[in-house]
Amino acid sequence: MKRNLRLYLLLLGIGTLNVQAEEIGCVTTSWKLIGANHKVCIQAFDDPRVAGVSCHISQAKKGGISGALGLAEDPSQFSIACRQTGPIVIDDKLPEQEMAFSSDTSLFFKQTRVTRLFDV
Repeated sequence: MKRNLRLYLLLLGIGTLNVQAEEIGCVTTSWKLIGANHKVCIQAFDDPRVAGVSCHISQAKKGGISGALGLAEDPSQFSIACRQTGPIVIDDKLPEQEMAFSSDTSLFFKQTRVTRLFDV
């Protein structure tokens, strides 16, 4: 029963999920004299309900003094890539649309959410 995962959407909103992302690393994009530099950070996570699928998210992170203190709101600039990393096993009770990953993007309101969509 091989099903083809076709589309992952990256959405911003509010919600929580217990999937932990692994921090791969960050690259400085703009140097700041005071505070942290602006950077792009890459995280990886495995889909919690679809075995054999891993995704990588790259996001812009704001630097400066407010960025170093965690008060800056990161810009909505991101990229996602999902790949088959093993045999894909999909539960028969998996809904057609479900949140697969969520993480905080700012201290108060903004979150990054990945919603899984697939076809049979």
